[in-house]
Amino acid sequence: MPFMKGAAPIRRTLKYLETGKLFFRKGVKIFSINYNTSGNNHIGARDFVFWYLPQIQYKNPNVQVVTFKNMTPTPFIQCFFDNGDKMLIDIFGKEKEDIMEHVIKVVGKSENTLKYEAQQQEKKENPANFGYFCERHCICEIPGQVTCPAVIPLPKEMRGKYKFAKE
Repeated sequence: MPFMKGAAPIRRTLKYLETGKLFFRKGVKIFSINYNTSGNNHIGARDFVFWYLPQIQYKNPNVQVVTFKNMTPTPFIQCFFDNGDKMLIDIFGKEKEDIMEHVIKVVGKSENTLKYEAQQQEKKENPANFGYFCERHCICEIPGQVTCPAVIPLPKEMRGKYKFAKE
């Protein structure tokens, strides 16, 4: 498989991308990270970009993610919001896990918000749902479907015992 080549090919798997924990708040439009490719104080930023940036991009498709390499003496993250505000996050000398926790706390959605959105996504009012606690009790109530055999018997061609008896 060609996508399984290179450094840490696990980063390109769908299972890995779906395990991302950072969902940006509604107002975040641009997420930029500035770091150098050399230097001891930039190790955490480099590891953060290497391990967590693909997950961030996958989980937040409407947010522009930009990286700037070798343009600054100290590493930092800058977030731009839709109302024109911007936020600067200093990541000088921090580990990748510390950076991720801090970014989740500052510009990420809270656990309560994520739970609420998951509940709203599982809406029970979908017209395709049927059964108890739904709009329709049986699929036979939907126009175009075969009527319920309890109400009108099925034609003999559609019943198994007659179909297999002919053979």
